[in-house]
Amino acid sequence: MTTHDLHIVTGAAGVGKSTFGKHLAIEHAAALLDSDTVTEPVVRAGLAAARMPPTDRDSAEYKRIFRDPVYECLFNTAADNLSHVSVVIVGPFTRELEDAAWPDRLRSRFGIQPTIWYLTCDDEERRRRIETRGNPRDRAKLIDWSGHVANAPPTEPAFEVKYVDTTS
Repeated sequence: MTTHDLHIVTGAAGVGKSTFGKHLAIEHAAALLDSDTVTEPVVRAGLAAARMPPTDRDSAEYKRIFRDPVYECLFNTAADNLSHVSVVIVGPFTRELEDAAWPDRLRSRFGIQPTIWYLTCDDEERRRRIETRGNPRDRAKLIDWSGHVANAPPTEPAFEVKYVDTTS
């Protein structure tokens, strides 16, 4: 049986996770599972059913209802694909970055050691990128930028990662 690679791309909004993940998927001839792409239609339907704003991705209620199922969709799809192709999963994984046991749980779940990429970027460059992309879901981040920065992933994950600074 061929062993395929699992790559997890993490970091705050605006650091370039999706762009980096696409390049990584091309480089490794891997399936790309970006949380925004894979789960967005279901999240939109769920938000409408819950009578929540269609742009909400940051509220406590959104995280309570959607966060874990979104990640489970990514992980289940990765598990279905790893037997025949490498996989790149893209998502913030903020809480997981603080959990020293997360890589071990991933290894147990998938049967391979994942490579976890942690992308960073200067906060003002992140803000510029977020403003430039003009996604309505980012409005709350820009309205309370200091609060958003305070809730960004930790600068030092609790385990070994491959750091990539995308500032330039």
